Amino acid sequence: MRVCVLMGSPRRQGNTAALLEPFCEELRKGGAEVETVWLYERDIQPCVACRCCQRDWKGFGCSRRDDGQALFDLVLGSDLIVLATPIYAWYCTPPMKALLDRLVYGMNKFYGPERGPSLWEGKALALVMSCGYPPERGCDLFEEGMRRYCRHSGLRYLGGCAERHRSYSVPFMDGEKADRARAFARRLLEEV
Repeated sequence: MRVCVLMGSPRRQGNTAALLEPFCEELRKGGAEVETVWLYERDIQPCVACRCCQRDWKGFGCSRRDDGQALFDLVLGSDLIVLATPIYAWYCTPPMKALLDRLVYGMNKFYGPERGPSLWEGKALALVMSCGYPPERGCDLFEEGMRRYCRHSGLRYLGGCAERHRSYSVPFMDGEKADRARAFARRLLEEV
C-alpha cells in the first residue's frame, strides 16, 4: 500500500509532527510505503478558477507553474491520502487549503462544458489533526468539510485521529496519544 501524507504544519517539531511519528511508524510496520510531503516547503499557488484543468480529462491540466503537478502525481499514485494538519481557526493551514482547492478542480473534471470523471474516485482519505480545543469543537468543521469534499470527489473517507494540546506549559505528546495514533494507523491498514 502506498500512502501519501500531506503535512500542513509549518513546524517540523510541532504537535502534528509528533502525532504523525507513531502513526507513520505503525503504517510502515504494517508494510505500507509512506511518503510525507511538507507543504510549507512547496510552492503551492492558489487556484484562480481559470478552469484550464477542465480541458484535460486524463491529467491535472493546471495552468499554474508550481509544485501542483508533482503533488497531483503523488496523490494519484497513492492508495491512501492522509491530510495531517494543525487546526488554526477551525480549519487546515493555508498551503493545505490551497492544495485542496487545486486538487478538487484538477482531479474532478466536473466544471467544464461537459461533466467528466473524477480521476481519484475510490481512493481512501484520512485525517491526522492537532488542535487547542476539544477535538469535537476544534476539528469538527474541518472534518465535516472533508467528509463533503470526499463525497463530492468519490473518495472514501476513513475518519480522523485528532488530539488536543491543552497548554503550552504542558508537553503535547504522551503514551495515550501515541497509542491512539498507532491504533488509527492499524485500522487504516485493514480498511484500505
